[in-house]
Amino acid sequence: MAFYTAGSGRAIVAKPWTERLSSTTTLESDVDEQLLLHIPFTGSCKLYSILIRTSDTPSAPLTLKLFRNRDDVDFSTAADLAPTQQLSLPRSNEVAEIALNRAQWNGTTSVDLFFEDNHSRGDEDVTRIGYLGFKGEFAPLNREAVQVVYEAAPNPADHKVIQGLQNVNHSMPGR
Repeated sequence: MAFYTAGSGRAIVAKPWTERLSSTTTLESDVDEQLLLHIPFTGSCKLYSILIRTSDTPSAPLTLKLFRNRDDVDFSTAADLAPTQQLSLPRSNEVAEIALNRAQWNGTTSVDLFFEDNHSRGDEDVTRIGYLGFKGEFAPLNREAVQVVYEAAPNPADHKVIQGLQNVNHSMPGR
């Protein structure tokens, strides 16, 4: 199994849309056909779909397991853990948009992508990805402190009395 350095997949995720078909920057697996990417977001996302460009060769990934909001995924846990969603990827030179189950991807702050195998079915040890992107909605995380005052038993002396309401009957009409 291959263990990659942090940031090795950044080139294909940060690739702009205008360069999506460029083959100058690709991500390749090292020892076998498996790849594992951890993508943290700077806010909360509602993911709708994944955009991926592979190739029309046996080195194109076949099975993609997606894990939502996990920080503990490595190759052994990714193989054994039940994914949030599992996808079968097409073999194509074009960018494929693959819809996600929207109900499962609300409030997403990170995604782990485990490319388990490729279209060679074990004959090719290298998996290649040329472009990776996401579609969805983004909301910044609000991490500011909030001050809340809770009054379990209100004390009337603590509150201002509105002029003209001093001698008003306090019972609710109709009760």
